[in-house]
Amino acid sequence: MGKEVDVSTLEAGGVRDYEDPPPAPLVDIDELGSWSLYRAVIAEFVATLLFLYVTVATVIGYKHQTDAAVNGADAACGGVGILGIAWAFGGMIFILVYCTAGVSGGHINPAVTFGLFLARKVSLVRAVLYMAAQCLGAICGVTLVKGFQSGLYVRHGGGANEVSAGYSTGTGLTAEIIGTFVLVYTVFSATDPKRNARDSHVPVLAPLPIGFAVFMVHLATIPITGTGINPARSLGAAVVYNNSKAWSDQWIFWAGPFIGAAIAALYHQIILRASARGYGSFRSNA
Repeated sequence: MGKEVDVSTLEAGGVRDYEDPPPAPLVDIDELGSWSLYRAVIAEFVATLLFLYVTVATVIGYKHQTDAAVNGADAACGGVGILGIAWAFGGMIFILVYCTAGVSGGHINPAVTFGLFLARKVSLVRAVLYMAAQCLGAICGVTLVKGFQSGLYVRHGGGANEVSAGYSTGTGLTAEIIGTFVLVYTVFSATDPKRNARDSHVPVLAPLPIGFAVFMVHLATIPITGTGINPARSLGAAVVYNNSKAWSDQWIFWAGPFIGAAIAALYHQIILRASARGYGSFRSNA
């Protein structure tokens, strides 16, 4: 009968054909003296700024084009639609991850950084600086949108994330948890050293599935929460728009993504990559 073996090792001799990078130190003070860290932090800031500028501008533009008070009764048929908004978010992540992956890893999202920190892919020092840069970049990106079109920005909600009418807080939180799980799970899978070692094209294509994951999650959750899955994106819009509803729901767009990222990190590292991480391998006879 057939036998299942741990596919993370070669059948001949049980020797791996890849090597996992060593875990990042929890706290690496020496890292603060490295220019590469600050270059990466700058890259995260700029990438998140560009991400928020393009995506929030897309949201505001769509709402303006579909505003019946401005464009008439047929306005609802105009604009890029929810599909176009989802493409804007997913497409920008694809572009920016491709551009920054070699410098900072292309996180552009505190939830992604948090998940990678839990998996010991980045140190605590790097994770904290990345998150600060991402949040600041998001605020600056949304500020640019408001600066260029302040009237439309205020009229059309500022691109802020809120739980939509008709949905409960629990539904919004669940949508954010599951949506972020999909994203962070995709990040781990696309950057898995085992896959990269066996398929040389995978590192080049990694931004594509990550961007596509963002696109798909937006299709599912825009009607529920406007789709956060990125605490920096939600914070940037809330700070600049400064609306009570956006602030009262803000905790959902931090708790949900962080919970989803933690679950994805644990699932990938402990279950899918258990043998590679020293948790042992499982064999069974059919």
